Amino acid sequence: MSAIDFGVPVSTLPSGVIAHHGVEFASIEGFRPLLLDLYVPASDTGTGAAIVYLHGGGWAVGTRRRFGRAFLSWSPTPLDRLAQAGFVVATVDYRLSGEARFPAQLHDVKAAIRWLRANAGCLGVDPANVVAWGESAGGHLAVLAGLTADRAELEGTVGEHVGESSAVCGIIDWYGPMNLLTLSSQHLPTSDKRPDDAESWESSMVGAPLQSDPARSRAASPISYVHAGAPPIQIHHGTNDGQVPFAQSVEFADAHREAGGDVELIVVNGSDHFWTGAPDLAAIFDASLDFARRVTTASDVSENRSTR
Repeated sequence: MSAIDFGVPVSTLPSGVIAHHGVEFASIEGFRPLLLDLYVPASDTGTGAAIVYLHGGGWAVGTRRRFGRAFLSWSPTPLDRLAQAGFVVATVDYRLSGEARFPAQLHDVKAAIRWLRANAGCLGVDPANVVAWGESAGGHLAVLAGLTADRAELEGTVGEHVGESSAVCGIIDWYGPMNLLTLSSQHLPTSDKRPDDAESWESSMVGAPLQSDPARSRAASPISYVHAGAPPIQIHHGTNDGQVPFAQSVEFADAHREAGGDVELIVVNGSDHFWTGAPDLAAIFDASLDFARRVTTASDVSENRSTR
């Protein structure tokens, strides 16, 4: 895999994982180039599966280079560990709310998935075995992308691979907001967050105060797209989350199950946002990795190739 040349700086990690830094996956006139970093397993250790990782930051800040503040001290890094487990990992930048409003962020994520599919051959990836994984705002986008692969009106035209599918075979969500219209009412009494305010991160992403334009807020809410045919979803959420209420994940999981969807909600008792106060950070990561292994191993390659 070290022979792949995307024309960007490349480093070999002590584990043998090859990191490609700043690969351009789309160019949009009037905006900065959209970049991703690739972590490719050492030669002959790949499983043929891939993970598209989406950073958090309230759609307003954040970078593809950061897996989450709770993991800053981890060595090897989580991205290195995922590649050591055999996954090709693409960690993706998307336009932030100061640059563009929804659905631009979703369009960018779908473009990254399509780019990965278009380059699956040289990366040793089965296009049917791609998992979307995100934290907070990134979790919101991962679920949206996974639920809307069949929605042409949300696909966008970002990137050069519009003909490729943006479908994924599994979704991992760490405490992402799921219903923007119920967010404020579900916040803990001790939280100082006011998502309905005009200047909130949520309203800035949508482009209007959440309650002033319910149709726009619903369109940006993953709960609006629950359906039985969606890929399996695993959610982790802390019960003491002061930024995205735990009730958001409960509401979504209940609605998705009622629609016939496959969803697992893992409760992290006592944890706040960013896994502050989580009793076992490694257990959260390992459970997510195990889920990614299950949904990729379980994919029927011949069926998925014919339908996607």
